[in-house]
Amino acid sequence: MAPTTTPARIGAHELAEQLAAREVSVIDVREPMEYASGHISGSLNIPLSRISQADLPRGPLVLVCQSGNRSAKALSQLLQQGHPHPVADLVGGLPAWQQAGFSVRRLRNAPLPLMRQVQIVAGSLVLLGVILSQAVAPGWIWLSGFVGAGLTFAGISGFCGMARLLAVMPWNRVAMPPTAE
Repeated sequence: MAPTTTPARIGAHELAEQLAAREVSVIDVREPMEYASGHISGSLNIPLSRISQADLPRGPLVLVCQSGNRSAKALSQLLQQGHPHPVADLVGGLPAWQQAGFSVRRLRNAPLPLMRQVQIVAGSLVLLGVILSQAVAPGWIWLSGFVGAGLTFAGISGFCGMARLLAVMPWNRVAMPPTAE
């Protein structure tokens, strides 16, 4: 990988070859909770919010996230700062890595992925609203309507208040060492 000032992208198979040859360091820019639920073995966890201030490894870097959005933002930040070493972004993020047949490492006691938690809580609240509206008082159906409206808003706006609330719950706090492995 040669130094560049324009964003570089790398595929999963190319990254696997470079990792096997120890030619690159992988930086996972997701939050610690996401990282704990599955990451490329040997990668370091440096969330996007800290990438500009982090002491990064020397040599070529490949940035990874879930979809490629945060790693693209991190790549742009590092290029704007004039990062001295080559930096690339994994095309398709962690799902592309897995779809290419490569495994991920999951930390013990990792919390459930945040979207699964939202699905469990939202589904439970809708079900509770329906049951209470039949067993206690018809007005409880508004609980189901409120949750449905919140999910619709989250889908349209990209902001999910329930996910933000769940993310700060004690069971979602992941203590990560300075290096991941």
